[in-house]
Amino acid sequence: MKINSKPTRRSLFMKQWDLQSMVLPGIIFVFVFSYIPMYGVLMAFQQYDIFAGIWDSRWVGWTNFRLFFNAPEFFNVLRNTIAISFLKLLISFPAPIILALMLNEIRNMAFKRIIQTVSYLPYFLSWVIVSGFVVSLLSVDNGTVNILLAKLDLIERPINFLSIPEYFWSILVSVNVWKEVGFASIVYLAAIAGVDPTLYEAASIDGASRFKQMYLVTLPCITPVIIIFMILAIGGILSAGFEDILLLASNPILREYSDVIDTYVYRVGIQNSRFSYATAVGLFKSIISVVLLLIANRVARRAGVSLW
Repeated sequence: MKINSKPTRRSLFMKQWDLQSMVLPGIIFVFVFSYIPMYGVLMAFQQYDIFAGIWDSRWVGWTNFRLFFNAPEFFNVLRNTIAISFLKLLISFPAPIILALMLNEIRNMAFKRIIQTVSYLPYFLSWVIVSGFVVSLLSVDNGTVNILLAKLDLIERPINFLSIPEYFWSILVSVNVWKEVGFASIVYLAAIAGVDPTLYEAASIDGASRFKQMYLVTLPCITPVIIIFMILAIGGILSAGFEDILLLASNPILREYSDVIDTYVYRVGIQNSRFSYATAVGLFKSIISVVLLLIANRVARRAGVSLW
């Protein structure tokens, strides 16, 4: 009697050679631009000399890391990074989910398409354009916000919003939500579209209202997608932003509340040509992000959903 042997990976690959070849360009791209440059992290343990190169620069061990931990800006930069990331996670993460749920309840398709288009458009604007728009909107001279507040008798004189450090976090998070919420909702709309319609019919027969159907049917069905994106968001919690903060916080007065790890690396490490120091700070951020990603994935695995 002939016993069917388990197919080998080689045989499975040959059966799927057409599908595997479609993945190959992506693998090459990631290898060339993500893995090959990783040898550059050696700079974090060196006093890098641009003329000597990485392999001939002087090794200094953990000196660059100690300089960062003992820097007077360390706790302020870490506080701003965690605070801004937490606010973005708290507000920006659920915003596209709520928008997707609301769009799913719209039955007028023409109106639904208009709302989708309007909410998607800001995503395709560069941060240079968005920052210019925000600066004009909040301007002291003929800024729309100041004019509106004055018309409502809420202020007596214009407020220079982008010169008040305490306002910066609110402005930054609000602009991020406005710019990203529409495009981010596409994934959740696609997940909602895959929900079995018979579940809604059964819930309707049982007397569930539209809101209860959303709460008892839609949300549980898209929970795996939400958890996966939550894991990725937690892994990137130290990536508070770069372009948005750099462009909106051009005023040095805001640095107390706007300086995060990415902008600190650019300002202190790159602009001052302290390449080894910048690499050490970036490596510190990457290690913490990986640890957070592993922890979030392990916790999510207990709920039956994880990245691996």
